[in-house]
Amino acid sequence: MTSTTAPDRTAAAPGSAAHPIHPEHTPSGTLQLGIFFQGVNSSTVWRLPESGDQVAWDSFAHIVRTAQRGIFAAFFLGEGLRLREHRGVPLELDVAGRPDAQTLLAALATITEDIGLVATQNTTYNDPVDLARRLQTLDLLSGGRAAWNVVTTDNAWTGENFRRGGYLDHEDRYIHAAQFVEIAQRYWRGLPIDHHGQHYDVRAQGSLPRSAQGEPVLFQAGVSPTGRDFAARTADVIFSPYGDLDGATEFRRDIVERSIAAGRDPGAVQIMPGAEFVLAATDAEAEDKLVWLREQQIGPQQAVAYLEQFWGRDLSDFDPDGPLPDVPPEVEESDVTRGSGFQFGKAQELTREWREIAAANDWSILQFVRDKQGGRRGAFVGGYDTVADRLAQYAAVGAIDGLNITPWLIPTGLDDIVDHLVPRLQDRGVYPPEYVGHTLRENLGLPIPE
Repeated sequence: MTSTTAPDRTAAAPGSAAHPIHPEHTPSGTLQLGIFFQGVNSSTVWRLPESGDQVAWDSFAHIVRTAQRGIFAAFFLGEGLRLREHRGVPLELDVAGRPDAQTLLAALATITEDIGLVATQNTTYNDPVDLARRLQTLDLLSGGRAAWNVVTTDNAWTGENFRRGGYLDHEDRYIHAAQFVEIAQRYWRGLPIDHHGQHYDVRAQGSLPRSAQGEPVLFQAGVSPTGRDFAARTADVIFSPYGDLDGATEFRRDIVERSIAAGRDPGAVQIMPGAEFVLAATDAEAEDKLVWLREQQIGPQQAVAYLEQFWGRDLSDFDPDGPLPDVPPEVEESDVTRGSGFQFGKAQELTREWREIAAANDWSILQFVRDKQGGRRGAFVGGYDTVADRLAQYAAVGAIDGLNITPWLIPTGLDDIVDHLVPRLQDRGVYPPEYVGHTLRENLGLPIPE
C-alpha cells in the first residue's frame, strides 16, 4: 500500500485475465464506495477548528448527503454498546458514545433517496424476533435500503450492560449468530418460526410486508476462519481489512472457495475492505498531507495510552519522544475494553518485539505508535489521478467489489473524494455514473431473496 505511482498496465496483474483469482470468479470491472461512520476514534481528527460534532444531526446530514451526491452505495454506522475504557475508566482521548443506529438511520432515510443504510447490530445482546422486526421496519420506511451488519461478541465487559456478562463462550459466537440470522430471515419471509435450538426457543411469524428489496442486505465483518465460513454461508457483503492488492486478492480467492463449498454462487459475497483516503492535487502534496494527518491523529497522550493498553500499567512517566518503556508488562494478554483491535494481544511477546522494532528504526514512543496505529495500512495516498489509476487496477483484477471509507474529518471528510476522485473513476469507467435503482440490492447488484 505504499506505492503512489500509476499501475504498470503492460504486465498482467495478479487476478487479471491472464492470472484469474479463481476459475469460477469473474471480475465485474467496477467498484462501489461506502462511508463508514465510526464515531470519534484514533483515525478521526477532532481537535481542528473544522472538526464537527460527532453526535450532532448536522454532521450526519452533511456527510450522508455528500455520500449520496457521490453515488455511494451505503452509509454504514458502527456500533458502540458501551463506552470504551482505558485501565478501568472511560477513555476520553479518542472515543465518544454513538447514537442508536436504527433510530438515526430512520431519520436519515427521510433526507435521502437512494443510498443504503447499514446498521451494525449485535447478535449476542439482542433478541432475534425483536431485532428482525425493527430492521424490517427500517427497510420498509426507507423503501428497501436497509442493511444489517451482523456482529458478535463474547466479552463480559460489554455484557455487563445487559446482566449477561460473559454468558456466551467464545467458540459459540457464530453458532449463536447463525441461529439468530436464520430466525430473522424466516421472520422477514413471513414463514412460521418454531425454533428450539441450543440458544433460542422461539415461536413466531412475521407480521410486516416485504420491502421493495425483499429483506435487509446482510453485511458481516469476520475474518477468522470461522467468521469467513459464516460470511460465505449467510452474508451478502463482507467488510474485510485487506485493502492492499495482494491481501485482497488472496482474501477473494478464499471467500470464493468457501462460498462454493457452502453451495452458493462463487460471487455471492461481495467484498468491501475498509479504507482511508489521503488525497491532494499531486503525489508529493498527498505525502506531506499524510505526515501532517498522522501528527493530528496521534499525539503524545494517545501514543502513551496506546502502549499502556498492552503493558497493563501506568506509563505516564515515560517521555513520548523517548524510547519505548524498558519495563515488563503487568498483564499476560490485553483485553477488549479499548476495542477489538486491542483484544488478545500477547503482552510479553508483543512488547519485546516492539522494543526491537523501535530500536532498529531509532523510533521514539510517538514515532512508533504513529507507524503502528497509522502508517500506510489501509490508506490510499496520492494525487487524484494516481489513486484513480490504482483503483482502476483493483476493478480490473476483481479482488474487491468496493471500499468502505472511514473519513478522517467529520463532516467534510468525503468532499474531496466526491468532488475530485469520483469523477476520475467515472471517466475510467469503473464507477457508476448514477444509481441503478432505489433499493440497496439493486445498487449492489444483489438478487432479491425468495
